[in-house]
Amino acid sequence: MSLKTFSRGGVHPPEHKLSAGNKIIELPPPEVAVIPVAQHLGAPSKVLVNRGDQVKVGQLIAESAGFVSSNIHSSVSGKVLKVDQFMDSSGYRRLAIQIQVEGDQWLDTIDRSDDLVRNSVLPAEDIRKKILEAGIVGLGGATFPSHVKLMVPQGKTSEYLLINGVECEPYLTADHSLMMERSEELLSGIQLLMKGLGVERAIIGIENNKPDAIQKMQQVVQGSSVAVQGLKVKYPQGGEKQLVKALLKREVPSGGLPIDVGVVVFNVGTALATYEAVMKNRPLIDRVVTVTGKSLEKPSNFQVRIGTPVSYLIEQAGGLPENTAKVINGGPMMGRALSTIDVPVVKGSSGILLMNEDEARRKEVKPCIRCAKCVTVCPMGLEPYLLMTLSEKSLYEGMEPEKVMDCIECGSCSYTCPSSRPLLDYIRLGKGEVGKIMRASSAV
Repeated sequence: MSLKTFSRGGVHPPEHKLSAGNKIIELPPPEVAVIPVAQHLGAPSKVLVNRGDQVKVGQLIAESAGFVSSNIHSSVSGKVLKVDQFMDSSGYRRLAIQIQVEGDQWLDTIDRSDDLVRNSVLPAEDIRKKILEAGIVGLGGATFPSHVKLMVPQGKTSEYLLINGVECEPYLTADHSLMMERSEELLSGIQLLMKGLGVERAIIGIENNKPDAIQKMQQVVQGSSVAVQGLKVKYPQGGEKQLVKALLKREVPSGGLPIDVGVVVFNVGTALATYEAVMKNRPLIDRVVTVTGKSLEKPSNFQVRIGTPVSYLIEQAGGLPENTAKVINGGPMMGRALSTIDVPVVKGSSGILLMNEDEARRKEVKPCIRCAKCVTVCPMGLEPYLLMTLSEKSLYEGMEPEKVMDCIECGSCSYTCPSSRPLLDYIRLGKGEVGKIMRASSAV
């Protein structure tokens, strides 16, 4: 039986959930943390500290620099060594704050107890303000500032809050572990988001390959206005538009957002961060990251401080195997290879995948055979073979009419291609160039 099977608008790659069922391990702070000021979509944050300053855990060190921007807080305590350009997961050097860790001193305003706090009496406006102040962004990977999502545009109506517990990317289990170990806090965070959004109905979508998480969340939500729905196992089921279609049978229009059909979507990690921000006064300073791979000694789910080097996580998982050929930031479908493991964990870091030489080796690229498999599996109804051709020939002006900006970069096209053509690589390149053209035309 072939490892690859296909269906309209999605694929079924091997799951390889090697760290499923492994308890979340909280890692101590690193010796040195590097905290970038652009960990979100929108404007980079404005730095508030200088070299030599002493900071505590939870202290605001860079503030939101616009409507679509986010606050950045120190995840460690110690001395600011530099405010300088450092390499990040993109391979580029960007502005970040380097902190020498000294002890673990937290702001007194943060509730560090394990006591569950429920039934917030805060009004919706104050909940949104807390989320803004805490620097919460989408933890599913998109990193869109969460407070902006809660501000429904004039003329739009929100009817449903959808919570994304799908985690369809192979290997990754961070969200699964959160649903199993932090389910009560997660429900509280969902209820806070519902209040902040002004909706009375919420649905948690979880793929059927996580029956334990479905059962756990169904038990927790009993008696509430939150429902749990199991979903067919299919990649990329966790995409926002795909989740809306699967749960509500509503079609988000091309170029549109879920709010256009009365829906707002948040990841389970974002809901948990909301609980901690509103009920514990704890800003977004850490997250759960899956560190995994077939050759790795101890595939794990780590709770790790933002700014921790990826190399430190790999050490805690048993060290870098000798046959490692690639280290991927994210999963194998949507993730990107790191040029160095000396880059920091950021808010959008959901997983680190180590691929051995056999897995990482690219097959020989052959001519397109016009089989249309890439068209069949594209969840957005695009024509990937055409988009690649236009990008390959630098015909970027022709890509926008073909709706290249609708591409969610899921990688299904590259995965299904029998000719091993690098469809996603060229489409990503084209999207970047089309984005430049669009920004230039709007500035005129």
